[in-house]
Amino acid sequence: MGDTFIRHIALLGFEKRFVPSQHYVYMFLVKWQDLSEKVVYRKFTEIYEFHKMLKEMFPIEAGEINPENRIIPHLPAPRWFDGQRAAESRQGTLTEYCSALMGLPVKISRCPHLLNFFKVRPNDLKLPADSQVKKPETYLMPKDGKSNAADITGPIILQTYRAIADYSKSSASEMALAVGDVVDVVEKSESGWWFCQMKAKRGWVPASFLEPLDSPDEAEDPEPNYAGEPYVTIKEYSAVEEDEVSLAQGETIEVIHKLLDGWWVVRKEDVTGYFPSMYLQKLGQDVAQAQGQIRGRGAPPRRSTIRNAQSIHQRSRKRLSQDAYRRNSVRYLQQRRGQARPQPQRPRSPLSERGPGGVPGVENPQTQRAKPQPAVPPRPSADLILHRCSESTKRKLASAV
Repeated sequence: MGDTFIRHIALLGFEKRFVPSQHYVYMFLVKWQDLSEKVVYRKFTEIYEFHKMLKEMFPIEAGEINPENRIIPHLPAPRWFDGQRAAESRQGTLTEYCSALMGLPVKISRCPHLLNFFKVRPNDLKLPADSQVKKPETYLMPKDGKSNAADITGPIILQTYRAIADYSKSSASEMALAVGDVVDVVEKSESGWWFCQMKAKRGWVPASFLEPLDSPDEAEDPEPNYAGEPYVTIKEYSAVEEDEVSLAQGETIEVIHKLLDGWWVVRKEDVTGYFPSMYLQKLGQDVAQAQGQIRGRGAPPRRSTIRNAQSIHQRSRKRLSQDAYRRNSVRYLQQRRGQARPQPQRPRSPLSERGPGGVPGVENPQTQRAKPQPAVPPRPSADLILHRCSESTKRKLASAV
C-alpha cells in the first residue's frame, strides 16, 4: 500500500448542538487516497489550535522568520463569544483555508499532524440520541460555496426518505440499507449517490433505493429542457435497458432532463435515452478532473432494475416514457429549425432598383411610397341580399314596401 494522504477536504456546513451546552461544530467531508470519504466534526477552537501547532512545526512556511516566505494560510482567532452569526460567516474562511492546506507542499499537506486531525474520531460516529430533548440544527453550505449570513434565516431541516429495498454496500464509503429503513439525506449529488445518515451510520446510498415519505414523486425533479445543455461523455456506456442509450467516450450530446436519481435523459441528434450523469461533463470544463472523480465508484442502479422493491405508496412514480421525450424533442427541433430557416425573398427587377434619372441602387420615392391596395369585391345584387338577410330584415322590407 502507498502512503496515506488526503485528496480533498470539503466543508459541508455546521451544526448547532445543545448538549452538554449550546455550541457549534463544523462538518467536513474528507476524501482519502483510497477514495474513501469520511465525515468529521470539529469545533472552531479545535481548528484554531491545530492551526497554531502547524505554524510552530513549520515556522519558515508560517512566516515567523521572514513574513515574505509565508505560505501557510491565515486563520482568524476565535472570538470571546461565538454566536450563530459568527459560525455562519466563518464558513467561507474555512472553505478557503482547507483548499489552501491541500495546495501546500507535501511535507505539510501530508504531515502526521494534519492527517491525524482529520481522521475519524469516536465522537464523529456518535450521532445525537433520539431521546434528547432538542436535536441539533443542521446548516448546510450553499451549492456555490459562498456563505452569506444574511441569506440563512434558520436551520436546514434534513429531508427524510425511506428505503424501498435492501442495499448491500460495495465500498467503505457507502452505507447498507434494509427495506423500511428511514434515513436523513445530508447531500443530494447529481451523480445519483446521496450522502445519508441513520442513527450511528453515515455513507453514500443510491437515490434509486429511496423514496419520499409523503409521495412517490420526487418534488425536486426539474422539468425537461428540450433546448438542451451541451455535455461530453467522459466514459463509455453500453445500454442495458431498452430506454437507455449507448455512447462512446468523447461524444458530444445534449441533456434535456436532469433527474435526481443520476440517470439523465440525453439527446444525440434525434435519438433520446437515459444515460448515467456520472459519465457526463459540461462541454468546455476539465474532463481529466471529472474522470478522476468517477474512478472509485460506478453509476448507481436504476429503479427499474431493483428486485422486490416495496413502496408504501399505492401508485408508482410519474415518469415520461422515452416515446414522449422523443416526440417532444423532435417537435422542438422542428420548430427551432423552422425559425432558423431564412424567409425566401422575391427577386427584384433591375428597373425597380433605378432611382430618378435611371441611377441604379437608388429607389424611386414614388415607388417606395406606393403600396398595393386590397381588391374591392363586387356589390351583391338586391335579390342576393334579400335571400341572405335575416327574417327580421325581410319583414321590415316588406312593411316598407
